[in-house]
Formats: sequence, structure tokens, C-alpha cells
Amino acid sequence: MESKSFTFKQFTIRQEKAAMKVGTDGVLLGAWTDVSGAKSILDVGAGTGLVALMLAQRSDAVVDAVEIEPVAFCEANQNVVASPWSNRVTVFHSSFQEFIDEMPDRYDLIVSNPPFFANSLLSPDKNRTSARHHENLSFSELIDGAATKLSPEGRLSVIVPFDAYDEFRETARLSGFYLVKVLNVIPREGKPANRVLLEFSKKPGDRQVSELCIRDTDGNYTEAYRTLTKDYYLKL
Repeated sequence: MESKSFTFKQFTIRQEKAAMKVGTDGVLLGAWTDVSGAKSILDVGAGTGLVALMLAQRSDAVVDAVEIEPVAFCEANQNVVASPWSNRVTVFHSSFQEFIDEMPDRYDLIVSNPPFFANSLLSPDKNRTSARHHENLSFSELIDGAATKLSPEGRLSVIVPFDAYDEFRETARLSGFYLVKVLNVIPREGKPANRVLLEFSKKPGDRQVSELCIRDTDGNYTEAYRTLTKDYYLKL
């Protein structure tokens, strides 16, 4: 049975009804993303509000979060209200496409853990399908929207499956983005990378490429993963 809540060091995520629960992808994105210099942040596809709250914890930025699925939006809003940062985190119930049209603000940082199972069978749970598939937000729509909503110095930070790396990178390049940071994520020592974290900029820069292994051969968290997430997980 999946937990109805997940408690971090400084906040709790209620997730009783939301289709997508707290997972490693979201934690990685929230812990890895560079928030330096960001005064305004937008989280696209906020889910239960996990990434938005993680970024609020280690920045002074105003954080907006967009979530299309109504159940997830409600839980995200509840989680934000109960957090220490409710005065500077706002959740909007909207598609990203509508948000772009209606909100004039630009952001220093946009983050997203986007839908990625574009070619897999649709789940019978329509809320889970909305959260996991390209039906509501394709890579190109996310990237083009980010290009519109980012400030000239802004950055886009995402996590995608490793086998979607080339597609996402090329789509971003065609929209005028430069890939400046890459983290290949290895789930367990001896296994191939299965996720990749990417940071894009509107301006060219030297590309930094690194890798992170989450668990060692015995299944324990590696020191690198512990260091990355220690400000969040209760037991690290």
C-alpha cells in the first residue's frame, strides 16, 4: 500500500489521492536543480507540489507551480499551505498552454518532471495517464512554452528517461536552447543510466557532464546520493 503522506525534514507531502506519488525522479530534480540567482521559479506539472517545495526550501525565490489534474492540484495546494513557504509558493490549476497565454510573468528558472511514456499503453486510471503521458504536454510544447516564459538569462531544468535524452535535447536545440549541464543517473552500481537531468540556457556555455549512482551493489544509497538529498530525507 502506498503511503498517504511522505515526511521530509522541513515539510510533508500529502498524497492520498494524487495519481503520482513522491518518487526518486522528483527528489532528484528538486535537489539537483541550480537555484542560484533565481528570484522567480515556475514548476510545470507540479503533481503534489514536491519539487516546488524543495526549491522553495533552498532559495528565496517566489515559486509558481502549474498543475492540470484537479486532484493533484488540490493536494499540492494543501501541501503548500501547510508548508513554511506558503507566503511565496502559489499553485495554479491550469494547463501549461493556458498558463502561458494568461500569465504575463517571466521566470528566472523553469523546472519540470514532464510526462514521458509517449509510446506506452495508456493506464486505465485517467489521472495517472494525464500525469505520465504526452497527451496533455509534449516535449515540444514544454520547451516552446519555456522559451516564451523564461527571462533572457533564464534556465530550464528537467529530468527525463535516458532513452528520451536525444529527443529532448534536439527539440530544445531547435527552439534555441543550449544544453549546459547533464547528470546521467544510474539506479544501481553496474547498471546503465536510466534517467538524465538536463539544464538548458538561452545562451551558450561550457557543457558540464557528470553521473550519479543512487545505490551501491548491496542496494544501499551511495554517499553521492546521500550528499545530494541530505537536506530533505529524514533518515539521511
